[in-house]
Amino acid sequence: MPDIALRSAQGRWVVLAATLGSAMALLDGTVVNVALRPLGEDLGAALADLQWVVNAYMLTLASLILVGGSLGDRLGRRRVFLVGVAWFAAASLACGLAQSTGQLIVARGVQGVGGALLTPGSLAMIQGTIAVHDRARAIGVWSAWSGVAAAVGPLLGGWIVDTITWRWVFLINVPVAAVVVVLGLRHVPESGGLPRAARPPFDVGGAALAVVALGGITYALIQGGWVPAGVGGAALAAFLAVEHRGRNPMLPLHLFADRTFSVVNLMTFVVYGALGAVMFFLVLQLQVVGGFTPLQAGLATLPFTVLMLAFSPRVGALMARTGPRPLLAGGPALAAAGAALLTGVSGGVSYAADVLPGVVVFGVGITLMVTPLTATVLAALPDAQAGIASGVNNAVARAGSLLAVAALPAVVGLSGADYADPAVFDGGYRAAMWWCAALLLAGAVVAGALLPSRRAAGGGAPRTPPRPDGGAPRTPPRPGGRGT
Repeated sequence: MPDIALRSAQGRWVVLAATLGSAMALLDGTVVNVALRPLGEDLGAALADLQWVVNAYMLTLASLILVGGSLGDRLGRRRVFLVGVAWFAAASLACGLAQSTGQLIVARGVQGVGGALLTPGSLAMIQGTIAVHDRARAIGVWSAWSGVAAAVGPLLGGWIVDTITWRWVFLINVPVAAVVVVLGLRHVPESGGLPRAARPPFDVGGAALAVVALGGITYALIQGGWVPAGVGGAALAAFLAVEHRGRNPMLPLHLFADRTFSVVNLMTFVVYGALGAVMFFLVLQLQVVGGFTPLQAGLATLPFTVLMLAFSPRVGALMARTGPRPLLAGGPALAAAGAALLTGVSGGVSYAADVLPGVVVFGVGITLMVTPLTATVLAALPDAQAGIASGVNNAVARAGSLLAVAALPAVVGLSGADYADPAVFDGGYRAAMWWCAALLLAGAVVAGALLPSRRAAGGGAPRTPPRPDGGAPRTPPRPGGRGT
């Protein structure tokens, strides 16, 4: 196992390669929503097409992120990470060159596979190569720059769309990926990996069934129809059976025997579903009804990320005094109030008076929740299972966002070209925000009613919460961040 000092030249190159790879995926996750309306107008997309542009990526990412971590352990972390980076870049090129929504949606799905390979691998590379005494600092550097990428993403995406073209939202990944591959090949040693004879059987059936299950259910929610719903439901049942009986399941179902682990993941599914839907609808509402440019829409949501960056570390200290349950119940409840305030976003509104208060209240609520959620997930299981615990929680968060973005437009009566009609979209948006507020309140009730009053968070820095923006997780040096 490599043991590289962070202060050495090689240590810095390792952290730079891991950080650039993570930032590439993270930027992609935060800029796409800003580009939805312009790319929809350019490609003649219906609302369902825009849902698929977001969800095709989330579908493969949520289905395969556990596979990505497992492959790194089996085949070598650097190898799988670099394959993921190259795959992500090739798919990004296809996204940027797409001439139809069908081509773009397929490319986004392929891009999600690359994201599932590189997302867990970026932090695993640092953990597997940097010396133990330097690891926390290295993770802190990685976390800080991941946070910068999250903050810059909406602004950069809006600027690219306004001044160049939406296609460069995807094409910008190609040169970044080329730099990461060169750095990885030249400066990052291999870590992890098992001899062929020692590798446990790979859960191919579970991975395939997960994709079919989520894909069928998502298709039914967006496009309608009993056949895809039936296929998705049958695949889900088969997936659970395979994971229950398999010797090496990618999702060990016995983990859910722990009540706290089950409750926190249920809460994660509901709350991150609301979070994904709020971001999807709000950015479109600002542009379609509010008349914002893509750059202005990106700037409008920036306070959310800034709040996460500035205050997540401080929530760890608060949690040490209160325990996680008050924050896990109070955070989503406050975010629900923020979603309710955001129902007032419409045409001719003032950003300072009508948009900013809702964004801030929503952001504070989510910030209060993220650190204790992660800490509680990790504390629910033995330390030896921390990796799989955080991986499952990441996958659950992405699945919640995927299904909420798929379902809510139909629930509120939006379809076809409604996103291009301000009057129609405005009514659907308001209803969607109320649904999001209800989901957040449901998450608060789940936490308040079902979690123990003071379940310890393990005393250490939480290692891997799912990112609210759907990009790569990040892990801070202090309590309150995210990683894989």
